[in-house]
Amino acid sequence: MDNENSSASKPSGFFYKNPSLKIKEFQSFLAARFGLLFALNMQSTILYYWVYHITNSKLSLGYVGLAEVIPAIGCSLFAGHFVDLNEKRKMVMLCLTGYVLIAICLFIIGMPVVSGYFSVSTIVLAIYGFVFLGGVLRSFFSPSMFSLFGLVVPREHYANATSWSSMSWQMGSVLGPLVAGIFIAWKGITAGLFAVILIEILLYIPVLSISVKPILNKIKEPVLQSVAEGLRFVLRTPTLLAAQCLDMFSVLFGGAVALLPVYQKEILHVNEMGFGVLRASPGIGALITLGLLAFLPLKNKPGKKLFLCVTGFALSIIVFGISTNFYLSVVMLILSGMFDAVSVVIRSTILQLVTPDDMRGRVSAVNTMFVSSSNEFGDFESGVMAHWLGTVRAVVVGGCLTMGVIAITFFKAPQLREFDFEDKRKE
Repeated sequence: MDNENSSASKPSGFFYKNPSLKIKEFQSFLAARFGLLFALNMQSTILYYWVYHITNSKLSLGYVGLAEVIPAIGCSLFAGHFVDLNEKRKMVMLCLTGYVLIAICLFIIGMPVVSGYFSVSTIVLAIYGFVFLGGVLRSFFSPSMFSLFGLVVPREHYANATSWSSMSWQMGSVLGPLVAGIFIAWKGITAGLFAVILIEILLYIPVLSISVKPILNKIKEPVLQSVAEGLRFVLRTPTLLAAQCLDMFSVLFGGAVALLPVYQKEILHVNEMGFGVLRASPGIGALITLGLLAFLPLKNKPGKKLFLCVTGFALSIIVFGISTNFYLSVVMLILSGMFDAVSVVIRSTILQLVTPDDMRGRVSAVNTMFVSSSNEFGDFESGVMAHWLGTVRAVVVGGCLTMGVIAITFFKAPQLREFDFEDKRKE
């Protein structure tokens, strides 16, 4: 009888390899993370398309990224301090409510009966303003979710849970732009913006299913002292600092997403659905890789694999930059996503393993400043470079600069090259 019970209680092969998925609250965490990333990527794709098609200005695309990066950098460190001192689910709920309000405002602006009363410049400025507010929310949302992750997943499952968390993020990145492209071609911009509102409202369900979590850092030290402590921790952890700098500069120089409306309209000559496919292609590649990593986890020499994958990412972007064939461009974007997915899992696992529980908000805030904001600043850089050099040259030069960053980091950061997950799990 005992043998039967023990046999019956054994986990299936899938859950044995993915123990984090047995945790109910982690399932809710994944649903909330996927849903919000899906909605925000859908919204972002619509906004970039909308801005370019009413302005025909590459520089305007860059300003969309700049509008989000300013608050992401300016608020991140202080946001981490407040996240560490407050209950994490409550912080996520407040951010979600803010996103819903922004989505409602953008929908109202996008309604023909409203937008018809305003000039193009006024509409664009309003879009920049709401993107700016979204950047403020992001500076609080990212460390809140990072801290919540550490409270719903045991330490020994971090690597596996990070793969699934990254997969949910990438699924949102894939499906959001695709659905946005469908809405733009089928029902128009306004319908897409309304769909974003509905999706974000539904996300209250998984967030509320996560229980209230304890506040681990209850020492209310001065804000500047708290912020400085989080920054000092990152600067004194060579592996973490090197990983963040590598990601920041590779995304900053190697990003081409902001220029996809230009490629769609002027270089590849495809319709709105083609734009959605281009926008989703990096996510499709990432999703494929993350699915494989969930069953074939990274165990050996993750540091060296990180450098190889970032190099592959840069080469893919260079080839994409010079391509005039839609199918080749899609393949290169898929490859860029596949390479980036491996590096994301490695960087995220490093961040989870080396960060103390009571400093998760502040360290994640520094990570947001270094890494997350580089996406938007990279969009601004791409728009400015395209305005000065032309679209193709901007993308190719960016890819070449990324290669230079990889070479410098490889030789200057031996701790990252030799990093090992198993050693950190035992600490």
